[in-house]
Amino acid sequence: MKSYASGQVMECSTMIRPLFVALAFAFIPTSAFAETCVASHYGYSGGRTASGERMNPGAMTAAHRTKSFGSHVTVTSQKSGRSVTVRINDRGPFVKGRCIDLSTGAARALGMADLEKVSLN
Repeated sequence: MKSYASGQVMECSTMIRPLFVALAFAFIPTSAFAETCVASHYGYSGGRTASGERMNPGAMTAAHRTKSFGSHVTVTSQKSGRSVTVRINDRGPFVKGRCIDLSTGAARALGMADLEKVSLN
């Protein structure tokens, strides 16, 4: 226990606990936070995405329901082991059981033919 001039008394364990929690999260591999789900792909050309930019099927972009526009997500195929980093620029998918819609270019880079189980980091 430690006393301060202001009269506040604080146990040492309450001061140390947040430090240990912060250190624990610093050394946990990012794969522990990965989301595993089913990905699909889409590739219409010329229309506008939810962020307002033109859809480019060849770009490394994707649609996600909740991630911020402009954020980057690394998508790893469970089948092929390939990874690609995409920028979120659209909303979707709006099909139950799917978590991300990849552009045609991103799907091609992963070696996807149709639906595929992926990990998101």
